Parts: sequence; C-alpha cells; structure tokens
Amino acid sequence: MDVPTVRDCMNTKLVTLSPGMRIREAIKVLLKHKISGAPVVDGDRRLVGVLSEKDCLRIFANGAYNVLPGGVVGQYMSKDVMTIDDGADLFTVADTFLRNPFRRLPIVDEAGVLVGQISRRDVLNGSHRIWSESPIKKKWTDAKYLTDEIKAALSTPPKDS
Repeated sequence: MDVPTVRDCMNTKLVTLSPGMRIREAIKVLLKHKISGAPVVDGDRRLVGVLSEKDCLRIFANGAYNVLPGGVVGQYMSKDVMTIDDGADLFTVADTFLRNPFRRLPIVDEAGVLVGQISRRDVLNGSHRIWSESPIKKKWTDAKYLTDEIKAALSTPPKDS
C-alpha cells in the first residue's frame, strides 16, 4: 500500500474568514462550526492568514486589562502561515505537526489560492487507513518516510497523564 498524501486526506470544504470580518463575528463562526481555527482569505481566495483559538484567547486575555476589543480579523490573525504541498506524504505532515504547535496546515496552489487544509485529525484518519487496510501489515518504523525524531518518539513509552 502506498503512503497516503495530503491530497488523499485533505479537507476541501472549509470554513474561511475574511480579513475585514468583525472579530466577534469570526469567533462566533469558530464556535458555531466547532473548529479551532480557520484560514483567512481575500476576495480572490488567496490565503492571507489564519485565525486560531490561540489568537482569540490572546484577545480575551488582553481584554482583562483593557476593554474587550473590537476590530477585524486582519488585526488579530497570524499572518506568517506555514503551508504544505498537496503531494507531501502523511509521514512528512505528521513530522511537521510534531515540530510545530499548530493543528492545521493550509494547502495553496501556485497562485496562493487556498485549495484545502489538512489537520492533525486528517493525518490520524489517514494513518488508521494505513494500519487497517494494509494487506501486509508492514512495520512502518522501518519506512524511508520516518525521520529519526519520529522513530525516537515511537520508541519512547507514553507518559501517564
């Protein structure tokens, strides 16, 4: 079985926000859809940022010392957004998530237009497919896809919560 790629597992039906949307409305959208963040796109669907729960919590925490903020998404969103190629394999995506604190990676085309997103959950769904559908039940720890850091993480027993 081939290792699934971002293209195989990404979500293309996304809730998006615009930079000019009122921040309170954006938070309502996140809560309504039960999502932890959303890509922010301009009128041509080009990715211009991401608004995450963490960005929203920062707004709330700052409100403890000031009045609760107004403003628009563009004032609070993270503008330096890492993206990933839709041809990347799931092991690469898992490694990226292990190295970074975010929960989702947007996928853009050559023109910067948002075409999808892959989340940690999407990677877990893809890994489940590997384990449940693989006819050989191959040990992936020997795969060329795994970095030394992932191999070390896999060989370390989990800490009790």
